Amino acid sequence: MERRNGPDLQQLTTATVPVQDNSFSYKENLIGALLAIFGHLVISIALNLQKYSHVQLAGSRDTRAYFKTKIWWCGLFLLLLGELGVFSSYAFAPLSLIVPLSAVSVIASAIIGIIFIKEKWKPKDFLSCALAIVGTYVLITFGPNSHEKMTGENIVRHLVSWPFLLYMLVEIIVFCLLLYFYKEKKVNYIVVILLQVALLGSMTTVTVKAVAGMIIVSIEGNLQLSYPIFYIMFVSMVATAIFQAEFLSQASQLYDSSLIASINYILSTTMAITAGATFYLDFRGADVLHICLFLLGCLIAFLGVFLITRNKKKLTAFEPYMSISSMPGMHDLHDKGSGIQPELGSFSYGALQSNDTLSEIYAPATLPVTQEEHSSQSASYDMLEHSKRE
Repeated sequence: MERRNGPDLQQLTTATVPVQDNSFSYKENLIGALLAIFGHLVISIALNLQKYSHVQLAGSRDTRAYFKTKIWWCGLFLLLLGELGVFSSYAFAPLSLIVPLSAVSVIASAIIGIIFIKEKWKPKDFLSCALAIVGTYVLITFGPNSHEKMTGENIVRHLVSWPFLLYMLVEIIVFCLLLYFYKEKKVNYIVVILLQVALLGSMTTVTVKAVAGMIIVSIEGNLQLSYPIFYIMFVSMVATAIFQAEFLSQASQLYDSSLIASINYILSTTMAITAGATFYLDFRGADVLHICLFLLGCLIAFLGVFLITRNKKKLTAFEPYMSISSMPGMHDLHDKGSGIQPELGSFSYGALQSNDTLSEIYAPATLPVTQEEHSSQSASYDMLEHSKRE
């Protein structure tokens, strides 16, 4: 009887273990998603606080530097707290689930703009925000559910696997081609620049998850900091993040920040999901329906973020010049009542705006009568010379 009960008990325990692991994996997914959402919300609030400190100093007579204000330091503290939350979220949930949640920061910035900056929104703006929220909910619900301990052995095993080696080969070739066209051929299209950022960002997310996962495993008692792969991943994480910031800085000098935000989100998320699927095998064991619904949620989130950033308008806190319309006794020279000075940051800043009335007023005067007299005088002079010769 004891021999018969032994195998039955073993079968029962082996049958119940996957259920426990499955429920625990969903719990880890929830923890990681909540940490990522919290981190992106706090980051959005922090950036808006720092922006508010700059605007407040620019519009006042306060001569202090921005880093000497309490609001700016409060924003910096919240920024570090948010980055810590996003960093720790990679240790709990799959990479392909955490990366698309950066759309939360775009949604939060839009809502903060309505509440605090009093931005006027149209119905299409609310529709854009609703699309981003729905897409985020769908991708969280049907996201990948694969989990493993981020030990040094597992990371090395993934690093030398043939799917990731093939992915790395293709990524290096594409990155070198883009870098050649960008640096040598001067092809500075926004897609070319941001695609290099996305390729570097995919490696950044892979290394971030490895570093965060190994730290969490070490905190749990299984020390992983003695593995060389930890320091290789850490150095790769810092290096790729620095190069990303450099390319983003170059893109910000050529294109609008809202356009950069939307395209960078789409390209970086796509490349990061691809990297997570090849390195960590995020979609291993997932059925086709869940994968399709997850990709559908990503597409909806992409569309929502693109529409939010497309509809966003730039706001200037103040104008560092005196408009003629503000001078006492002077009337506007424009038909629409705006000052002559164009908007700060535009290509025509410092010059008069084109206006039909102004061009007619200040057009150079022509002297047709003088030209006619000059032509008649030259004709009479030629006739006199001809008569003298005769």
